[in-house]
Amino acid sequence: MNSKPTQSTNLPWVEKYRPKKLDDLISHEEIIKTINKFIDENLLPHLLFYGPPGTGKTSTILACARKLYTSAQFNSMVLEMNASDDRGINIVRGQILSFASTGTMYKSGFKLIILDEADAMTNDAQNALRRIIEKYTDNVRFCIICNYLSKIIPALQSRCTKFRFGPLSIDQILPRLDTIIKEENLNVTEDGKQALITLSGGDMRKVLNVLQSTWLAFGAVTEENVYSCVGHPLPIDIKNIVNWLFNESYELCYCSILFSLLVQIIACLQIIIFLNTCSEIQDIKLKKGLALQDILTELHLFINKIEFPDSILIDLIIKLAEIEKRVSIGCSEAVQLNALVSAFQNARDIET
Repeated sequence: MNSKPTQSTNLPWVEKYRPKKLDDLISHEEIIKTINKFIDENLLPHLLFYGPPGTGKTSTILACARKLYTSAQFNSMVLEMNASDDRGINIVRGQILSFASTGTMYKSGFKLIILDEADAMTNDAQNALRRIIEKYTDNVRFCIICNYLSKIIPALQSRCTKFRFGPLSIDQILPRLDTIIKEENLNVTEDGKQALITLSGGDMRKVLNVLQSTWLAFGAVTEENVYSCVGHPLPIDIKNIVNWLFNESYELCYCSILFSLLVQIIACLQIIIFLNTCSEIQDIKLKKGLALQDILTELHLFINKIEFPDSILIDLIIKLAEIEKRVSIGCSEAVQLNALVSAFQNARDIET
């Protein structure tokens, strides 16, 4: 197991390695170039950043703030609020209005108000905010950050310049990941890196959080350790399940998958159960527990890679969607597991 870095810090790596300058950002070059030009020409408009989590929205506006203001000015010129905590109309009419209406202590320049997670704001709060944006434009600039643009009222959208932050690509994530691995002196395998990138879905924050969690838990970042840390089924688990669903009897499919779902609970309770079933269960016996929701997600991706007749593929996808919906609203996993096995048994009958 590797020793921890000599530098004493309790910061999560997400914050420790957050870019401090616009030039340090690893993606969205066109957006960065445009914002840099706005700042250089002193023409910064109100901004609206939207897109999936972990794609650099907050890091970008904080880097902009550091370029606009010195460290001595920062606290008095920047108001950063997380709208998921402060999202009511009273906050808009109180703290935000007070900050926006107060003049700066410097001869020139404007204040900056950052509203993170703004899609959690109520409609009343958003409607109150639109008048403040218009009235105090000479004194303040707003940056509204959200994941879902549709949850921001059109009146606010029209007052801001919108930038979409898409998921990061592998080529963008990998260099920063390699830099952090080198800085922290970590033992990371190539399949471990690939697992981190696959599970992240373009979310750099998730990459770093899973990397740090896996390293602290196991001392080495391998594919198996990464999947075990997040409780996600390994690719080999999904392959085994697909093999059972297409080739084994109904009873064996159900028992094998059910056992894989219960392994973690059994291990936690330290219960020893002797099962006289076939070798498939014995092979998965020592593996981590699996969630039916995760199995459904991976199965959907897996079966799309297999060449099926259109009618069978459509039928399978519809049934998987129905099962996932029922699981999400709290239906019994045991019943839905039966439905999953039945869906594939039906597909086998149609094919034959």
